[in-house]
Amino acid sequence: MIDKERIKLMTKLAKYENTKAKEDLKIVEYYKKDYASLNTWITAIWVTVGFATILGLLFFLMPDFFVHDLTLKKLFNSCAIILVVYIFVLVTYCVYSSSFFKNKYDGAHRRVKKYYKELSLLRKIYMKEKR
Repeated sequence: MIDKERIKLMTKLAKYENTKAKEDLKIVEYYKKDYASLNTWITAIWVTVGFATILGLLFFLMPDFFVHDLTLKKLFNSCAIILVVYIFVLVTYCVYSSSFFKNKYDGAHRRVKKYYKELSLLRKIYMKEKR
């Protein structure tokens, strides 16, 4: 006799395995702090690359705007403004990405914990049917 509870549980487990299990299991291989830190560093690197690209494009597309009446004082002021904007953007992205990846880890950890609990329940159902 096929147990309906076992079939429902197997379907639920198979659905999870086919959707999020692969990614979740990769995520929970790390500690929460390591996962968030690693992805925050990656975000910081890409923000830096993006900021440098945008800045390079602005200098390339509008060079006369930046060098028109350029003095040493204006150069230092421009560099200071660019540095302040870069630091603001970098810190903002890093704070948000750290929070995002910690939440992502928590969700993955919760789903994997539930998955293992349901696998344990399925094993108990099999053992019960075996007797």
